[in-house]
Amino acid sequence: QVQLVDSGGGLVQAGGSLRLSCAASGRTFSSSAMGWFRQAPGKERESVAAINRSGSSTYYTDSVKGRFTISRDNAKNTVYLQMNSLKPEDTAVYYCAAVFRGSTWPPPLMSYDYWGQGTQVTVSS
Repeated sequence: QVQLVDSGGGLVQAGGSLRLSCAASGRTFSSSAMGWFRQAPGKERESVAAINRSGSSTYYTDSVKGRFTISRDNAKNTVYLQMNSLKPEDTAVYYCAAVFRGSTWPPPLMSYDYWGQGTQVTVSS
């Protein structure tokens, strides 16, 4: 079992920044690839970013490239999402997730084994 706790969301003006954190406990954190997803009201959950086990490979959806940075600290069992130049369309509940098996990169949404509870990000115009 793995427990994931998301934090760091909040209300920010357009152009501002937030840093999300996801603390993991339980199964060996460094054995999992990690992802950040988001879900806006009335929309499907979408992948935002992913990072492999060692942190050597990352993925970003096109809409956040150049603005968001995913990173991980395996010593602290934590993955981060630094979000800069935020836009109102970034408003959503953000979830971190962990996947332990599979070779597809980036891992598809349905392959993730464990999910955080979500943290709300609201960007005002």
